[in-house]
Amino acid sequence: MTCTAKPLHVETPLLESRDLSRVSGKQVFLKMECFQNAGSYKIRGIGLFCSRARDAGRTRLVASSAGNAGYAVAYAGNRLGMEVTVVVPETTSQEARERIASEGAQVRVFGSVWDDADAYGRELAEASGAAYVHPFDHPTLWEGYRTLVREARAQMARPDAVVLSVGGGGMMCGVLEGLHEVGWGDVPLVAVEPEGAASYGAALRSGRVVALERISTVATSLATRRVTAEAVAWAGRHDVRAVTVSDVQAVSACRRFADDHRALVEPACGATLATLYDGHPALAGARSVLAVVCGGIGVSTVRLAQWERDLGICTAA
Repeated sequence: MTCTAKPLHVETPLLESRDLSRVSGKQVFLKMECFQNAGSYKIRGIGLFCSRARDAGRTRLVASSAGNAGYAVAYAGNRLGMEVTVVVPETTSQEARERIASEGAQVRVFGSVWDDADAYGRELAEASGAAYVHPFDHPTLWEGYRTLVREARAQMARPDAVVLSVGGGGMMCGVLEGLHEVGWGDVPLVAVEPEGAASYGAALRSGRVVALERISTVATSLATRRVTAEAVAWAGRHDVRAVTVSDVQAVSACRRFADDHRALVEPACGATLATLYDGHPALAGARSVLAVVCGGIGVSTVRLAQWERDLGICTAA
């Protein structure tokens, strides 16, 4: 099996954040995945998966997504000449749906959460003979996410900790594979979830994958009832620290990050940034931190202001 010679993702910059370093008392480095052409880190793994599907003779793709994975599939399919259908839940914003459709994909809305869209997407793929692109649970995706760490290894010295957000756990699995690949296997990883969708923390407490009965968070990109089993397994072979932050913390971090760095990110990414802005104890003792700024297409100045109003966050005039 061969793959396209040119990957669909781009190498992203790694920035030393003077603002976050000053606030946190640590040397903070930001892997700016918000600058991917497809809006988020997702294109690293999904681009690889879609390219291999095309090389294997597939012409159609079906994906389920809260937004970012769907856009990455649409972006990849457009460039690979493949027909794409993306199933999103009702919580996916109209703006995100339009962004996905702008790449030529058909968008279908099904269910109240991603898990519902996932079940329907699988049915569509089976009925049409399309390749089904899971948003987080596939080894090829994790392989693609390793590239993030390879780039970081060439851009900086070994950090004392890595911090990233967790929804289904796909990026976490790939980053952990990458850490061990480049010789950073002893670097702790802080896995951040919103309080209203902490499926990874629940799985670690149970020692197995569990499904949350209810999800409630504005960080819809992280709103999955269950994580991949591989993410749970990794906790047995690496120092993984699962933590939660509130929606207020995540959205407040988005605003502070926009002011500090002139870049907009989703609350899903704000969850990671909140651990640094608010001095989370999971990062105590780390002198240097690598934070994955995962990005996301579901944000705008209007939506950020709306989240702040909904959560009762007061901002300076």
